[in-house]
Amino acid sequence: METFVLAGGCFWCLDAVYRSLDGVSDVVSGYTGGSFKNPDYETVCTGLTGHAEAVAVTFDPDVIPRDVILDVFFTLHDPRQLNRQGNDVGTQYRSAMFYADDEQKALFQAAIERAADIWDGRIVTQLAPLGDWYRAEEYHQDFFAKNPNQGYCLAVALPKVNKVRRSYARYVKAA
Repeated sequence: METFVLAGGCFWCLDAVYRSLDGVSDVVSGYTGGSFKNPDYETVCTGLTGHAEAVAVTFDPDVIPRDVILDVFFTLHDPRQLNRQGNDVGTQYRSAMFYADDEQKALFQAAIERAADIWDGRIVTQLAPLGDWYRAEEYHQDFFAKNPNQGYCLAVALPKVNKVRRSYARYVKAA
């Protein structure tokens, strides 16, 4: 098993998408990339902690390739938007990839280069070493499944889930 830590806007969307993929055994929403110790949702939302909303995606690379996990990341958010995704604005919503070692750094850099060929515009995804990781509050874990009729889930997360399901149907978990 392997774990990638990725940030691409609200962690609810990333969580929902990655949970739908075969070979993904766990997705944990959390905060990383900042300097504030033990942040909570309210402090991260101020934008003053430096943390990004991120997910730690644990997967089996023998079932779903590393490149697919990373290409899904660049499918489900717009890596050209600096410190935002749509109406979610602030550094906590930045596009970022947090690497645990040099191998991950190289994989992430290659994924950024692949994405640059697809997206018409400059990729602003931050590539940074993984520092302290803080698990988000329990109500953020698997938020989409727990709140399928919530407005944000219907308007923002569901279209992203559906887009990835169409584009990566081969890797979607059987119902």
